[in-house]
Amino acid sequence: MRILIEEYQYDVSKVRDVLYGIDALENMEGRVSIHYVGYYYNMLLKDCVFILPKVLLKDVDDKELVFGKYKPEDIANLDTFDSKERSFLYKFAVWIYRAIVVYKNDKRSDTTIVCHSRIAQMGNGGRRLSNTYLDILLSLIQFNRDNQNFFFFVIKNLHSGLNKINWQRTIATKTAIIQDGQAVYLNPVNKRRQVNFDEELLVIFFSILNYIGDTYGFPKDICCQFPLITGKRFETYLKGLGKTRLRQIKYKYFSDKALQLWNLCYTFFKEARQISVSTEQREYLLVKNFNIVFEAIIDELIGDKEPPRGLKDQDDGKRVDHIYSYRNLTNNEEDKPIYYIGDSKYYKIGNKISDESVYKQFTYARNVIQWNLNIFLDDKKEDAALRKEHPIYRDELTEGYNIVPNFFISAKMDEKLSYADNVSTTNRENNTFLSRHFENRLFDRDTLLVYHYDVNFLYVVSLYARENAHQKAQWKQKVRELFREKIQAALEENYKFYAMTPKPGVNHEKYLRENFQELLGKVYRPFDDTNYLSLALDKQKESENKDLLDKLQKDYYVVECPLGKNPTSVLSGEKAQNSSEAVHGRKGVLMVMMEKYATKSANFTHGKLAVAIKMTVESMDIVENLSNIGYVLFHHRSDNDQHLFSVRGTCIIKAAGELEDDRYKNIGNKELYISVDIDTTELSSGNLHASKIKPASKETRYDAQFAWLSDLESDNSKVAE
Repeated sequence: MRILIEEYQYDVSKVRDVLYGIDALENMEGRVSIHYVGYYYNMLLKDCVFILPKVLLKDVDDKELVFGKYKPEDIANLDTFDSKERSFLYKFAVWIYRAIVVYKNDKRSDTTIVCHSRIAQMGNGGRRLSNTYLDILLSLIQFNRDNQNFFFFVIKNLHSGLNKINWQRTIATKTAIIQDGQAVYLNPVNKRRQVNFDEELLVIFFSILNYIGDTYGFPKDICCQFPLITGKRFETYLKGLGKTRLRQIKYKYFSDKALQLWNLCYTFFKEARQISVSTEQREYLLVKNFNIVFEAIIDELIGDKEPPRGLKDQDDGKRVDHIYSYRNLTNNEEDKPIYYIGDSKYYKIGNKISDESVYKQFTYARNVIQWNLNIFLDDKKEDAALRKEHPIYRDELTEGYNIVPNFFISAKMDEKLSYADNVSTTNRENNTFLSRHFENRLFDRDTLLVYHYDVNFLYVVSLYARENAHQKAQWKQKVRELFREKIQAALEENYKFYAMTPKPGVNHEKYLRENFQELLGKVYRPFDDTNYLSLALDKQKESENKDLLDKLQKDYYVVECPLGKNPTSVLSGEKAQNSSEAVHGRKGVLMVMMEKYATKSANFTHGKLAVAIKMTVESMDIVENLSNIGYVLFHHRSDNDQHLFSVRGTCIIKAAGELEDDRYKNIGNKELYISVDIDTTELSSGNLHASKIKPASKETRYDAQFAWLSDLESDNSKVAE
């Protein structure tokens, strides 16, 4: 087995024989490079050659070295490697082969870049001695395809006569039951089977096929229902039992096919690298531009298969490598996803992202933002479903824009040659790229960030090659959440995030309009409760930020809130103050049952209200606490559709005839009412729960009640959970 590295500049004189039979690009200085990845048979050397991806290369002291220690010219014949590295390369070649095959079979792939001819097929023509693990696996698979008749013939002989009754032994050993003058034997003796070594060989063979199917994703095509050797038991075969058992039964076989099958199985367990394969035709499986295959691998593992038109293939002719819809960065609402934009980079280890690539990535994000705005601004019927599925990226009230997640994803080779699943940003001088028009405006359309992450090349290639739908779906979910968390963490390294909500008496919309220029790009409204805003401030602008926070805290409750966290958990203490520290200091709540609030509230927009009271326990409780009523809460026995207002002045008991004509009565034709004036600015009620207060009886469930704010507020420990 010979090894070449993709795109490495070789000295022609050192690799001329190895390159025999394949096109290569030679420059004027006598250097040559190969722009393929894959496998081919070298007729001159009578040996196979693997061209491996350039991710094996690492720059060390301005030299490109394999595994960071070998010159590519020195490892062409594999003798330089130690046993661990040699074993790794044998099996790594299998993964590369499988990845190319899966790519070739994908109907969405550009198959014009794949050059393929049948590999390692068994035959009667000229033969060679193979020395690759891949040849062993392919020979096993080929034998299975070509010898179905042999398997059925063996199985037929194994089972012939098994259902014939041995009457002589049955009569001699079993007791008969006489029924209607005839002897009936309940347990007749069938023909006994002896240990059959043909069957054991087939069990071992099909167990091997099952193992390489599960491990590498090769098609199993197991036609016989034998009890296979699997799991830990098969591991013992791999560790030596397989060779031992096959040696024990070797001399039980006489037919050519059985001996050939025994040899294949024994070679697999021994990994002897010696197996006769046909060389009737030139054998190769090569792919040009492996970066296209790597892009397909990443897109299969993280991307959406069919994003809406205009997202992947954008209207300006640009094409995004990867795009998918997932939970946005600013809140945890599952029903408000945002599009993540990814670009895969197939580089040597440690290569830097070019300025051109960064600029393109910013352009992709701008196009996605505009695509999102267009589906809302144009109001086309064909976009109606998209409008339901996706939130608009721009908030009308604050003119803030949601953060668009954007990242590069490149391959790295694990230094321990491990296939472990890992994603990292380590060993990079710069893994964050920023584009902006204004400073300290994260929630701005022109503030765009791109992050750079590495994935273990071995892991993603092996996962793609196995074609296990369940494993791929699991990793897709895992890595999407991981990228979200890593982008959030990177943002929090540069920005400090706050949640803010207006204090009682503050007109939220009016305040934002009057301070629009000062807050533009710094605030965004990502939460379901629109009284809450997310505030982002650049950590490098401490003096500027302090002045803004001092000003905001006069009218808003402002608390640090990690990006994506629900504000109710971090603002619970502040919201308690929002509910109990009004100017008048009164902490009592007049709870008014009101269904169809949206319709009825139009009748008291001036703030004048009359709440009916009766001769009930609930009404007497209200009368006793008139001086404590500081708020009115409209509700209908649930935690949804609640509306909280502060009270102006003091509540007064009046007879029906004493009420002003324009004062709205919540219930008509009653004798007594509580006359109450409310501030028309609605307060935040997200931390209040009307359902906590139960009426004394079913008859009074629609009556007004008195409650203390502390009885209505969320339990802090529960909110935190």
